[in-house]
Amino acid sequence: MSESLRNDGRIWVPAKLEDAQAIRDGKKKPTELSEEDRDYYLERRYPSFGNLVPRDVASRAAKERSDAGFGVNKTGEAVYLDFAAAIQRYGKEQAYIKGLDASDEKLIIELGAAIVANKYGNLFQMYYKIVDEDPYKTPMMIYPAVHYTMGGTWVDYNLQTTIPGCFSIGESNFSDHGANRLGASALMQGLADGYFVLPYTIGDYLSPDIKMGPIPTDSPEFEAAEKGVIEQIEKFMNNNGTHSVDYFHRKLGKIMWDKVGMARNAEGLNEAIVEIAALREEFYKDVKVPGTDKGFNQELEKAARVADFLELGELFAKDALHRNESCGGHFREEYQTADGEATRDDENFAYVAAWEYKGKPSDAVLHKEALVFDNVKLVTRSYK
Repeated sequence: MSESLRNDGRIWVPAKLEDAQAIRDGKKKPTELSEEDRDYYLERRYPSFGNLVPRDVASRAAKERSDAGFGVNKTGEAVYLDFAAAIQRYGKEQAYIKGLDASDEKLIIELGAAIVANKYGNLFQMYYKIVDEDPYKTPMMIYPAVHYTMGGTWVDYNLQTTIPGCFSIGESNFSDHGANRLGASALMQGLADGYFVLPYTIGDYLSPDIKMGPIPTDSPEFEAAEKGVIEQIEKFMNNNGTHSVDYFHRKLGKIMWDKVGMARNAEGLNEAIVEIAALREEFYKDVKVPGTDKGFNQELEKAARVADFLELGELFAKDALHRNESCGGHFREEYQTADGEATRDDENFAYVAAWEYKGKPSDAVLHKEALVFDNVKLVTRSYK
């Protein structure tokens, strides 16, 4: 569901493990739990920001609660997003404004629900159709998806970074979302940057070089890259395996979610590296791509993307294992304070890095460039 819902929703889980289990088993409803039996954990842990903490903090806290056994859906991964308090608040405000009886509970709920419907009605309707529960009366079940912080690169109005010729588009730049977005969520920003801004700004930047004539395609590097693509396509089309591309995509997603997600540890990352490498080997041996390579073939395109994801996923795990600290969207469970906050290591990890491709993720070589802060002091953020 949309992040905008956190403007008015309160996030909670049952305070008791037995209540969480009863809800997962269908023996108890969330509306049956009293306020004392609810843990509004974001408000408890982050009193200054509460339900409006940045998404990486909220997501990590949700995963910690679900991992501890307090999750409320059948898989134990969801938490509640409750609008009862917002409906009450808006209802009383409307009753006061209109000079109506604020003690009439039915009227208060009716007035408050109308305000909430005006703000989020389309999302509530979508939720109702998917889950078959009325979110005006029963708390929503939500869980964190994979989209968290990896920066927020500075750009100018042309979307160009401080490095001439290096453009940063979509959620990777700071222009709309600050430092706390990178993933698949802000689709419109990617569309706006890609369709409307970049065709003019990059073209303007490249215009002095466009007169150089056609770019040659007979270099050894081009021929090697072209040969690799052709061989991969032929491999996919002639493989005649037994499992679809989606089968492998789902298996990779499960590994990434469980072991390379918003909270990681060395044991899980080591397991993920081995499992992804094995899955990649199985993928090339047993994937089945229907159709032909003589025209548009979406499954063939998908197979090439999943092949990339299988390499990138292992590299993510390798990179996360290398980094012995917690910072931003990177949270290593071994590096946290007693109350679950990130512990940074600025002495050893204040650098910008790039992994050099060497044929397979396990052979990738890390290149580092130290970050030097002359005018800004590095401090650890706090949402207490």
